[in-house]
Amino acid sequence: MLPNSTPKILYVLAGPTAVGKTAVAIALAERLGTAIVSADSRQCCREMTIGTAKPTAAELAAVKHYFIDSFPVTTPLTAADYEALALGYLDEIFEQNDTAILCGGTGLYIQALCEGLDAMPETDPDIALKTEEAYKLHGMAWLQQAVAAEDPEFFATAEIHNPARMLRALSFIRTTGKSIVHYRTKTKKERPFRIIKAGLELPRELLYNRINERVDSMIAQGLADEVRQLMPYRHLKNLQTVGYAEMFDYLDGTCTPPQAIDKIKQHTRNYAKRQMTWFKKDKEINWFDARDSDVVDKILQLA
Repeated sequence: MLPNSTPKILYVLAGPTAVGKTAVAIALAERLGTAIVSADSRQCCREMTIGTAKPTAAELAAVKHYFIDSFPVTTPLTAADYEALALGYLDEIFEQNDTAILCGGTGLYIQALCEGLDAMPETDPDIALKTEEAYKLHGMAWLQQAVAAEDPEFFATAEIHNPARMLRALSFIRTTGKSIVHYRTKTKKERPFRIIKAGLELPRELLYNRINERVDSMIAQGLADEVRQLMPYRHLKNLQTVGYAEMFDYLDGTCTPPQAIDKIKQHTRNYAKRQMTWFKKDKEINWFDARDSDVVDKILQLA
């Protein structure tokens, strides 16, 4: 980053899906006169809008966002890719502003930007191939059971309905004998800006109600039509995610619409729980009730 005598501050806003991060991030950005970098691994895909709960057109117009609608769904991105991209976005923001905001729920992306990623051993291609073949033969339930049995550390916070990440973790531990989590950011990289972390949370029942309402809204907005347009790409890693996988099952005729909706709600609630497990391990996060009308003021006071 360009040297500057004025200290730069990155405000990180984390928390589970549907907790209300977007509204708070926009209010914070408007107060600071700065931009937002998304830390969501799916909102960057142009074709995935309804199912990823992207900021609305009005919200995107109110504050400049980076890493929203940035890539086609066919582009596979890793946490290392995100680290490089996000640092570039921050370079651009800090040229004009003393502050920037990072907002999202993908814990590994946030960790990659704030702390950096360590180099990892390569996965044995033969092991990876055999593991993927076993998954194709036995299905998702087998993959989940295998990961839970062989790498319980990873399974505890993983997106267990994301086969690409599950397969990588399983192939990795079968290659190295160690969980992939042991290789994540052992050495924290120094960043040329100060990082202030804030987390939003809600009582579980209220959060789960919000999740259920959001899924109902997605259905009303036309999630089925969005997913139908993506059927030719369903094998891609970016589409192996909650909201899309269940709708593919419905479009295949293997479940009814109400069953698909119930599965999306259940799997999203499961994901939110895993997100909180991940974020609560980060002792640098200052937690706030998302219902607090003064939350923006309180976050600013952290500086």
